[in-house]
Amino acid sequence: MPTAPRATLLLTRPMPDSRRIAAMLPDWPVVIAPILRIEPVPHDAAALHAAPGLVFTSGHAVASAGPGRGRLALCVGSRTGDLARAAGFDVREGDGFAESLLPLIASTGVSLVHPHGRHLARRLPVPGVVVYDQLPQPLTPEALDLLSRPAPVVLPLFSPRSARLLTDAVAGAVAALWVVAISDAARAAFGAPAERALTAARPDAAALVAAIGQIARAEQS
Repeated sequence: MPTAPRATLLLTRPMPDSRRIAAMLPDWPVVIAPILRIEPVPHDAAALHAAPGLVFTSGHAVASAGPGRGRLALCVGSRTGDLARAAGFDVREGDGFAESLLPLIASTGVSLVHPHGRHLARRLPVPGVVVYDQLPQPLTPEALDLLSRPAPVVLPLFSPRSARLLTDAVAGAVAALWVVAISDAARAAFGAPAERALTAARPDAAALVAAIGQIARAEQS
């Protein structure tokens, strides 16, 4: 990992997630400007707290299910799995893609419920409950200033929806965009011009950070 990268990271996940990524890249200049805000919505909390098993495709949904009490939780990947484990669930993890949960769902004999956000990339064959919304936010003045200057900006894409929102948000940017997508779907959803584009080897934070390092090394070669 280069110690003094020339590009600036523009992180647009909700603030806690962006700070976690920034902490994994301590030598990079970073601007944090969440493009989405997570907002809980009214739902049947008692039904979730009583469910024998839960399916989590996002860590944002874990708190809605109440204490784990040893209940089964099928989690899309390791980060969500860590949060569910800390809440007391008996965790089985997928590989980061929602599709990897399908055989886990098919093989369990437990009745499952899927708490999720209002905007869902993939519906699963279990009952779902909307427990939060992902509300769009404009980029901050600091982020807009960064994009208005002719220097490289590394722009990670964390989901197809945020990639679509960012397509509009970066319209007219002067900066040279180096796009690093967490998945092929996120990369395909981004419609703005990019000087470079790369997809992480896996849909998780560690692979995304490695891809960011790969882009930086390419600049120095």
